[in-house]
Amino acid sequence: MSQSVPEATAPAAAASDAVTVTGVSRVFSGRRGESTVTALDGIDLTVSPGEFVSLIGPSGCGKSTLLRLIADLDQPTAGDISVFGKTAKKARLDQEYGIAFQQAGLLPWRSVAANIELPLQLHGVSSADRRTRTTELLELVGLGDFGSKYPDQLSGGMQQRVAIARALAESPNLLLMDEPFGALDEMTRERMQNELVRICGETKAAVVFVTHSIPEAVFLSNRVVVMSPRPGRIRGILPIALGSSAQRGEGLREADGFFDAVSEVRELLHGEPAAAGARGVENR
Repeated sequence: MSQSVPEATAPAAAASDAVTVTGVSRVFSGRRGESTVTALDGIDLTVSPGEFVSLIGPSGCGKSTLLRLIADLDQPTAGDISVFGKTAKKARLDQEYGIAFQQAGLLPWRSVAANIELPLQLHGVSSADRRTRTTELLELVGLGDFGSKYPDQLSGGMQQRVAIARALAESPNLLLMDEPFGALDEMTRERMQNELVRICGETKAAVVFVTHSIPEAVFLSNRVVVMSPRPGRIRGILPIALGSSAQRGEGLREADGFFDAVSEVRELLHGEPAAAGARGVENR
């Protein structure tokens, strides 16, 4: 039997970067008689280990497409992507990242604990180790007493906590999250944001987070990447200097610095001149 050739790592990426996106474009071919659609054009972005980066922009600007490219759920038309110095494909095979979507996607016939341990089971982890890890994760997401429950017995916010726990099951160094709180009511959404800040502070995982909410992006992020309408380009990258995860509590949403950062993101999103702190702003 011939041996498979190991997947090469991306030579241009620095091993210290959680994600490196270099000159990435994605063009979708049109159906017969229809023109092609350029979803992304010339994207350059790096994400450091432990950094929380949000992608925000108008509908159709390619935010989710970029996330899917990083996750190796789609391939770029041009350019390169690496995750911890590996190609996106190799990173996926090595379980370098966990992923969570807007819908929790839990299996209704499996208990909460069984949903969380599913990735571990699929990768051959022993039942004893699965139980230990699942117990740790249930405590981490504040659901220690709900392991035996089933998804239909949980609220929407609790289901999303289970989805996050499942994404963390294999201790990934990177979380990819596509509007995971988009379907929640505002109060639940804010609670989940608080939980996510705490969880990321404890796990030290890097996060790439897609959202349509400016306050959500500001509350969660170390940097906010503002994208232009299609074809999606990076209009600007705004650093959010609001302290560590331990300092991002409920009171942050009433702080002057929070409102200032929300205004800066909104101005850049609407195509107005970026604040002095913005980096990577397009020439206009």
